[in-house]
Amino acid sequence: MDEIFEEVDKLVKWTENDALNMQYVGLTLEEFIEIGYISSVHGLDGELRVKATTDFPEMRFSVPGKRWLKTRVAGEETVREVELLKGRGHPGQKSWILSFGGVNSVDEVGVVGGGASGEHAGRGFCGDTAKRGIHGAEARQIVGSTLLVKRADRPELEEGEFYIPDLVGMKVFLKETGEPVGTVVDVYNSGASDLLQVMLAASNERVDGSGVVKPEAGISGPLVWVPFVEEIVPHVDMDKREMLISPPKGLLELNVRLNGTSRERRQLERKQRKKSQQHLLAAKKKLSELGQKHILQGLSFGEKAQKEFLVEQIININLKLFQHAVQSVDMPNIRFHLPEFVDGNSTTLLKNALKISHESFILYGKRDKQDKNFELRGRGLHLLSERKAAIILVVDNKNSERIGTENDLDGFGKAVSNIFLQELLGFKRFAEVEEQQVSVPLVVICPAGEIKSYQLIFSESICSCFDSQKVWFLEEVKLPVVSILNMNQDAHKILLKSPWEILQSPVGSGGVFSLLSSHNILDGLKDMGVEYIQVCNLSERSFIGHPLLFGLVSTREADIGIRIFDDHDERDFNIVLSMKYLRKLTKHTENLIFNAVLKQDSHVEQVDGEWLDIQPESPNSYHFSSSIYSSLDSCPPSNICVLQVVD
Repeated sequence: MDEIFEEVDKLVKWTENDALNMQYVGLTLEEFIEIGYISSVHGLDGELRVKATTDFPEMRFSVPGKRWLKTRVAGEETVREVELLKGRGHPGQKSWILSFGGVNSVDEVGVVGGGASGEHAGRGFCGDTAKRGIHGAEARQIVGSTLLVKRADRPELEEGEFYIPDLVGMKVFLKETGEPVGTVVDVYNSGASDLLQVMLAASNERVDGSGVVKPEAGISGPLVWVPFVEEIVPHVDMDKREMLISPPKGLLELNVRLNGTSRERRQLERKQRKKSQQHLLAAKKKLSELGQKHILQGLSFGEKAQKEFLVEQIININLKLFQHAVQSVDMPNIRFHLPEFVDGNSTTLLKNALKISHESFILYGKRDKQDKNFELRGRGLHLLSERKAAIILVVDNKNSERIGTENDLDGFGKAVSNIFLQELLGFKRFAEVEEQQVSVPLVVICPAGEIKSYQLIFSESICSCFDSQKVWFLEEVKLPVVSILNMNQDAHKILLKSPWEILQSPVGSGGVFSLLSSHNILDGLKDMGVEYIQVCNLSERSFIGHPLLFGLVSTREADIGIRIFDDHDERDFNIVLSMKYLRKLTKHTENLIFNAVLKQDSHVEQVDGEWLDIQPESPNSYHFSSSIYSSLDSCPPSNICVLQVVD
């Protein structure tokens, strides 16, 4: 949705050209809303590429008329009126190509912060600016500007739809008792549904003139996530600026435990800020050494939020892993195929192999002593009940076509969420049927930007099989996409989607080892007494915590156990590793086998001081991927056991 700018006390002063010497005072930034930012030049005819931040891109970018640009130059912020002539969507890039009055060539478009004097940069224009267009030094300030419209021009919404800025600041009460819950501080779109971030009411609060509950300065209550669906939020009163909620039993309490106390959050935030500063300095130095200094250029211009976004991406690059992955470009592109590995080592693997029917495998009834696998199941159940086993569940959106339709992202999000919930509840039912007290550590590896969604689903499930203090939600490992090497380069260059956004792609299941290492997860699990860890992807055949594979690996004293179906799919993986062997793998991530996949990617790059939109006509980049099964190459086949599920 359109996002409103933060409140500012200073009025924006509009100054026309020197000949008229007129000033217009009275508009504030809060009267505008952001609809996108200009990320780069497109082509040679003065067109500009815009990244949308609005839910109404067709209306905002394809209908000619007045728009406004917010630009910061030489430390001063200006807002100017411009004329949008035409716009069209950019296929596959989630961006728009726009033409403004007076911009006819690349020479008339420049980068914020370059080529304009402080005096000129401090001026804003209105009145006949749209008629005159944007020329000369003014045009040099376009790239990096934020595109605005007046807040009063927002379209009317359907019943049951709301603008995010209108929800933020609302008071929240329990419908059943009228008891105050807190205040909405943010709204997050999870794909399946929107989530309200609510700051629970603290003991010291004040009410401002608009009737909005605000914590006193320096005081904040715990933050919780509330699904913004009619069943949980049945009533929203826009006039009173309050809403009533009916949360499921335990939702708010478990949410608080997952998020920790306010004091803990503040301490963690301080540590993270200090750590981020140190990481940024180290990353800048390393990137320069690797010939990737060009990705730092966006730190010198643009909006504060854009630069912060770039900083976050830079410090999150695993440069050691990236350097190792780049070396795979010059190696033969050999993908690891599990069936070939099993066939090639069948003589040895057969000694530690177990075949079981699909019907017997999915059986969650009480163990039958007549079952030949009774002891293996019992051994696995013992590991689970004694908290000597842990689970790592990987949510991979690349498998979307098997879960939902790629064209229906909303349906896909709901389908994945449902499978995740069913996996949690399925494990809970299994424990109940077995009449065992099972509580195992859980690590959920989520796609970029989706951690909050899965945290909420977990909290809603109220699953006693998992202790919320022993649950981690981590974001999948991504690595930058690099260019193919040409005669003018001495290194594969990291590609950029905009001056402030690095083009990246998920590493795949092999990234689990690096993720566990960087977050020191294994040390914590070892201290808990965990001996075996299941790593599997989220699918309808995950069967997380199934005791049979745990029991097989433990009984055979193997380092690795793999579960395969007759109709094995390369995108599926379900593997149990001993703690000893997994710690060895995470200490030597440089041994991971990467594949460099040649692809075709649009990107931006700076040419002669100008940011240009590059549209390749042939493959021009490498994406790096690694399979968790490549870890089998470093393990003797005699230390691997196989659980084969047959029809």
